[in-house]
Amino acid sequence: MNPAIPPCYPESLSLAFPRVFNASERPELWGIRLQPAAFAIAVFEFVLLLFSLSFHECAHAWMASRLGDQTARLQGRITLNPMYHIDPIGTLLIPALAIFGPFIGFSFFSGFLIGWAKPTPVITRNFKHIKRDDNLVTLAGPFSNLLLVAIAFAILAVVCIAVPGRRTLVHENLGGVLAFQGGLQPLVLLALLAIEVNLCLFFFNLLPIPPLDGSRVLRNLLPYNAVRFYDGINIWISYLLMFLVGGFILRLLLGPSLELVFSLLGRL
Repeated sequence: MNPAIPPCYPESLSLAFPRVFNASERPELWGIRLQPAAFAIAVFEFVLLLFSLSFHECAHAWMASRLGDQTARLQGRITLNPMYHIDPIGTLLIPALAIFGPFIGFSFFSGFLIGWAKPTPVITRNFKHIKRDDNLVTLAGPFSNLLLVAIAFAILAVVCIAVPGRRTLVHENLGGVLAFQGGLQPLVLLALLAIEVNLCLFFFNLLPIPPLDGSRVLRNLLPYNAVRFYDGINIWISYLLMFLVGGFILRLLLGPSLELVFSLLGRL
């Protein structure tokens, strides 16, 4: 990973999808690589992350309200306004270091993008079926990120299929090349970034590490004595596991997933 390039785009696109487009086959595009625009792309990525985290927490709050717990709704959490969801460390500090750190030589988080928002308040006794409904509320967050991946994929598919001559635009962006072909370039770039950011969030939040969503599902499956031990895990141990173990697992899952998605796009 080149420390001068943001963690997700464009290298993961080029590496996950090497067979569909190769810039060496288009010499006229050699000078239009994404590196000169890396900072602008990093800003796009950060804004997308804020939106995706807000969408994630809004999904938790909406599902809890549907299942009988109005706590989050009464606190104004069913909203896409990031001001209601921001966590100083998980929403601002860690993502900023991952996205903008490489520009100042800090590349510890390079290669993957993680983040989390302020937890959505849930009172489980308000549910009719406590464990089942708690799991549904918990899983609503990660699957909302998967929904954003599907929407971004659908946008790219429409561009490839329905807009004349724009299939090449999508494929060249998959190869890590800014292909200036009219006003659709920002839309294509945002859709590709949305796929990467939300796949990162989907896999990251399913990790069974407190306080991530996957840990909540695992907690509901554990016997009582194990729950007491699980609840006693120190938050700093959780942070350490997130960055070391979580980052390793994320890298393993993200590459094949991106390759599958971008391979499907390449066949359109």
